[in-house]
Amino acid sequence: MKGKNKVRIKTFREVDDLSQYFAKTLVKGISKIPDGEYYSIALSGGSTPRAIFQYLASNYKDTINWEKIIVFWGDERCVPPDHDDSNYKMASESLLNLVPLPRENIYRIKGEDNPAQEAKRYAELIRNKVRSSKGNPRFDMIMLGLGTDGHTASIFPGSQHLFKSDNVCEEVQHPQSKQTRITITGDIINKARKVAFIVTGDAKADMV
Repeated sequence: MKGKNKVRIKTFREVDDLSQYFAKTLVKGISKIPDGEYYSIALSGGSTPRAIFQYLASNYKDTINWEKIIVFWGDERCVPPDHDDSNYKMASESLLNLVPLPRENIYRIKGEDNPAQEAKRYAELIRNKVRSSKGNPRFDMIMLGLGTDGHTASIFPGSQHLFKSDNVCEEVQHPQSKQTRITITGDIINKARKVAFIVTGDAKADMV
């Protein structure tokens, strides 16, 4: 977890323990949001986030004030929303369709649209919907995975320039599959009030 320039590494024996810690962090963050404002979160894809989403849906459906949350994504594959590769589809099936989160509070990346145009549209949407600090959108929470190669969101090795980009979002390509994706950029990640890297497995221990 990262916030106020503090970095903490928390380890858990079971994914449920990780999920519970994440849920309590979410509840605490939402409780600090003033009336009339929203808690902004950018979700991640991947198997571990799926497990966390399922845990939230099963255990925190009636505990979390879902109406105070606005949901975005840190990255998305350029596929339709019903495609098995879609991060939006995964989050919808494992969480968003199972809790009382208003549909109008969900802002998906439209992976089926022209990638360059969608990157610009989504960036403008983030600027309009996420509370700003010093003129820049500042998410309350960004949820991220971590690849064994060190990539996070869809910022891959060799794309370090995305940490210096002035754009909120960029169109990118996976270096191996060449699949087109849209990702938030490093500066937006680093400006978030809290960043949670969700990482499981021995293979990623060294990278952590």
